[in-house]
Amino acid sequence: MSEALFFPTIETGRLLMNPLTDEDSAELLGIFSDADVMRYWNTPPWKDMQDALDFINESHDSMKARKSIVLGIYSKSTNDLTGKCMLFSYDEQSKRAEIGFGLGRDYWGKGYIGEAGEALIQYGFKSLGLRRIEADIDPDNHASAKALERLGFQQEGLLRQRWEVNGIVSDSALYGRLASDPCPQQQ
Repeated sequence: MSEALFFPTIETGRLLMNPLTDEDSAELLGIFSDADVMRYWNTPPWKDMQDALDFINESHDSMKARKSIVLGIYSKSTNDLTGKCMLFSYDEQSKRAEIGFGLGRDYWGKGYIGEAGEALIQYGFKSLGLRRIEADIDPDNHASAKALERLGFQQEGLLRQRWEVNGIVSDSALYGRLASDPCPQQQ
């Protein structure tokens, strides 16, 4: 499988998704240093520019190793970085990967996760040949649960006390979508 498949550019009506670059580090830090954005993540908020640069470098290494696709989500109308989306834990033999998103607070409620998400999901199914895409969220993260359900994911299980971040223990709700599942209506 070509390394180029792991460095795509994906375009939707309002969004452009590209691999992140070092030039994105300040905007990325602005998004992921926000405690509200990071509330349900399994890592604490980022503290400094090095966290953003490390994330970009680790993402590129993982993409070169064909283990993940990590893309910045950019508004076509403003060129602003609104967040990131990714397929990770890619397993070529099992034809599965996990999906994840992070969006700046200013962009919540605008339908960007649905738009970027469905485009990335279709890329995973059609270009990478995935059979299954999974998501793992904190069950208290109702906004992410609704977004996943709108994207056609079904809740398949619950892992109790899976994560501990800054002394807070949380469960994981597991969601899945198969390539054979019907494509949801986008709103």
